[in-house]
Amino acid sequence: MPDDLSPTARALRAMEILRTRPGVTASELGAGLGVTERAARRYVAILREAGIPVETTRGPYGGYRLGRGTRLPPVVFTEPEALGLVMAVLDGPPADLVGVALDKVIRALPDSVGRQAAALREHALSAPDQHSARPDPATTSALVAAIAARRRVRVTYRSEPGNEWAAEVDPWAVVVRHGRWYLLCHSHRADAIRTYRVDRVRAVEQTVHEFEPPRGLDPVAAVEENLGTGWEYPTRVVFDAPVDRVAPWIRPPMGRLEPLGERCVLVGSTSNPAMYAQEWLATVPIAFHVAGGEALRSAVATVAARFAAALDEG
Repeated sequence: MPDDLSPTARALRAMEILRTRPGVTASELGAGLGVTERAARRYVAILREAGIPVETTRGPYGGYRLGRGTRLPPVVFTEPEALGLVMAVLDGPPADLVGVALDKVIRALPDSVGRQAAALREHALSAPDQHSARPDPATTSALVAAIAARRRVRVTYRSEPGNEWAAEVDPWAVVVRHGRWYLLCHSHRADAIRTYRVDRVRAVEQTVHEFEPPRGLDPVAAVEENLGTGWEYPTRVVFDAPVDRVAPWIRPPMGRLEPLGERCVLVGSTSNPAMYAQEWLATVPIAFHVAGGEALRSAVATVAARFAAALDEG
């Protein structure tokens, strides 16, 4: 515990320890506060003077505990903060865990603040992002715990086409990008950096192996760079325009854009060639040809045939 904590901050910390660890001894409380046992007893006295019922149990298994009915100080929101919280989760469906939690928060707010937040919650609607994907909270929590502990995990992953595999990875970070949650990691199966969708992780098992993340790691930049690499089907697309004209139309998962004389080339990979062709390439208003990747070439041919058939008067 840092030595620069104020007495008030330590008293609140003591109260939190008593709440989460009923029966804690003076010695244990002092260790948790970073003070001596005598000082810990003084903080117990401060709490009692403030009207907090701290009970003492005698005997070899005795210690301190908070009296029944004790409540921690409430979290106070300003009206802008409350409205911002509502707006941040409005895109979730009513049964969503965050939506349920938000309803509880609104009910607990003072009338002066909660009235406007409740009105916004009831009358403001939004169309959810169809491309967002909410991962399982337990899976996300397991990954975050492994990241904090710097422990390697064994994950079971299912790609978009339905292929499933298991791999041991060093989880470096979880990054939320445009409504999707990604795990940035080093895959020992591929011996390379990988970016996995958290909503497609089916199981997480923490191992005993520890790891150290790369120094100076920028998780957001690394996810952007690696979204288009490591998938089953390689892609190589040449555009008849320079990089600066094509770049605004290219999403990071499509790959890496490189200059090629007066043209440019997009090098990447995908697990879903059909989506790559009809949802991504088809929206780029610049002439191109598929220079590599038979699966992508076939998918582009299918899209082209479908559009050609739409113009066939016969």
